Amino acid sequence: MAELKYLLFLGCSIPYRVSAYEISTRKVAEKLGIQLVDMPDYNCCGLPLDPVDHDLMLTLAARNLCIAEKQGLNIMTLCPGCAGTLRKVNKMLKEDKKMREKVNGYLKQIGHEFKGTVEVKHLVQVLAEDVGFEKIKDAVQRPLTKLSVAEHNGCHVLRPTKYIGFDDPENPTMLKRLIEATGAKCLDYMDETECCGAPIVGVNDQIPLQLAREKLGHIKEVGAQMMITVCPFCHMMFDTNQLRIERLFSETYGIPVLHYSQLLGLAMGFTPEELALKELRVDASKLVGEL
Repeated sequence: MAELKYLLFLGCSIPYRVSAYEISTRKVAEKLGIQLVDMPDYNCCGLPLDPVDHDLMLTLAARNLCIAEKQGLNIMTLCPGCAGTLRKVNKMLKEDKKMREKVNGYLKQIGHEFKGTVEVKHLVQVLAEDVGFEKIKDAVQRPLTKLSVAEHNGCHVLRPTKYIGFDDPENPTMLKRLIEATGAKCLDYMDETECCGAPIVGVNDQIPLQLAREKLGHIKEVGAQMMITVCPFCHMMFDTNQLRIERLFSETYGIPVLHYSQLLGLAMGFTPEELALKELRVDASKLVGEL
C-alpha cells in the first residue's frame, strides 16, 4: 500500500501542452510510494479569470477544493500557478467568514459547500516535505554525477509568501536540494529568481522573450548543460520558445530544458522513452546518452 496518497490536480495546460510532465511525474511517484488519484470533474483553478471576475475565480477554486473534500484527500498539483491559487483561496475562505458564506452561496447552487478540510501542495513541496530527501536519494539507481544543471523555480512556487509559505523566495534551496539528490550538480547563476516572462506572452512578446533570453544567457555563462523546471509555463518559455529566441536574436543556446520529474526519473533508471523526453523541443538525447 502506498505511504502517501494525493488527489492529482492537472489543471488546464499540462494534459494538452506538456504531457511529458504528467507522464514522468506518474513514473517517479509510483516508485516513491506516492499514490496519485485523478481528480474527477475538476475545472480550471481560476487564476486566469481573477482580473476579470474575482468572485468567479474564488468559486472555481473553491469548487475544486470541495471535490477534494468529498474525496477526503489533499491535493497535489504540478502547476505552481494552480497550487498558488488553490492555496490562496483555501486560506482566504478559511479565515474570512463573510467571504466563505458568499462563495458557499454560489456553490450551494451546484451542490457543493466549502468546509476547509483539505490542504494543497505543489510537487516540489510534496517531495521535499512529505517524501524527504533521503528517500529520494535511496531511490536513485543511476546517480547523475556527470551532469551540471541550472534550476528555475519560477514565481508561483515561492510567492506570495503569505499564501505559499514554502522555502525562501529570495534564496530558495528546496529544488536545488532535490536536484542534488539525483547526484547532479546544481550551479548558481545571475538572477536565478527572475520571472521567465510567460505571464505577458501575447501582450508584448518582445519583453518576455528578452527576459528568457537573459536567463538562458546567464545559464550558458556558468556552463550548465541543462535547465530544470517545475512549472509548465516556465518550461514552455525556455523549451518551446528557445528556438524562437535564437532566431530573433541571432544567438545559439542549445540548452535542453527538462521537468524535474524527468531528471529524477533518469536517476531512478527510467529510459528516456518512458519519461517522454522526445516531447522536448530542444533535443536532449545526446546529453542523456552520455550520462
